[in-house]
Amino acid sequence: MAVKEMCRWTSMRKPTVKCSLLSTMIAKHRWGTPIGVDELLRLSPLDNQEYPKARECVDELRSENYINNYGDRIGLDNSHFGELADVLYYECEWEPYIIDTRLKHYEGIDPHDWS
Repeated sequence: MAVKEMCRWTSMRKPTVKCSLLSTMIAKHRWGTPIGVDELLRLSPLDNQEYPKARECVDELRSENYINNYGDRIGLDNSHFGELADVLYYECEWEPYIIDTRLKHYEGIDPHDWS
């Protein structure tokens, strides 16, 4: 199974590994301060068997516009929060009010109409 497919696999009860990582990054986002990959994995709601897959997902996330890559640390790029909002809505299936609540204080998010 390709890394992108593994990162997007989900069950009815649990978010994808990618969405779990993004949720943790948003919760720990402090004005662009990066988070260490090991800390991100430790804080994310992952099962033990998901850690290897999660490391691969971190590598995939490094290439996204809404992620800044700092080697062994990564952070959210505020100027691309509009793209992040779309990922949260379409891939992670977050409700619009949750996205607005979690991202509203940051620049780079434009009003969205996900109807």
